[in-house]
Amino acid sequence: MSLKGKHIGFGLTGSHCTYDEVIPEMEKLVKAGAKVTPFVSYTVQSTDTKFGKSEDWIEKIKSVTDEPIVDSIVKAEPFGPKTPLDCMVIAPLTGNSTSKFANALTDSPVLMGAKATLRTGRPVVLAVSTNDALGLNGVNVMKLMATKNIYFVPFGQDHPFKKPNSLVADMTKLKDSVEYAIEGKQFQPVLIERYKD
Repeated sequence: MSLKGKHIGFGLTGSHCTYDEVIPEMEKLVKAGAKVTPFVSYTVQSTDTKFGKSEDWIEKIKSVTDEPIVDSIVKAEPFGPKTPLDCMVIAPLTGNSTSKFANALTDSPVLMGAKATLRTGRPVVLAVSTNDALGLNGVNVMKLMATKNIYFVPFGQDHPFKKPNSLVADMTKLKDSVEYAIEGKQFQPVLIERYKD
């Protein structure tokens, strides 16, 4: 399906090591003709890491889309019935945000955007990047997988020997996952092999 004219929210949470994989996928949505509104968690806004400074990542996001960045819960709330999105993406979705989202905690602009989208019966697409998806957070991942209007970007173990509980989405499948989700379908296969020795 064509994404031209679709309004897509694109939320980023604090898995800093995956931003290099995620930003090009946001750009693909823009190039496909979608209106892409970025949502950023407080961690994205304020945390510098070995993977880059927060202000640099914010500037990269601004270079991809002209839509203003949603950086507060107050700014995110209207993306429910007032200004509905066609789809809300969270990529990357950390274990911390997975746990909160699965348990109805809305303490960041990204999670408010997702909650607002679910209020309108529109799809939310999740691209996990967490070290404990096969650990304590497994129950939260499965809870979200069983929830109406929530879809996943295909994911797999990124290093089953060094990080046996870790799962990371294949970000290159994000655009496909969004297209399927807008049609009410889960892009398959959702469980994939990611590990490369």
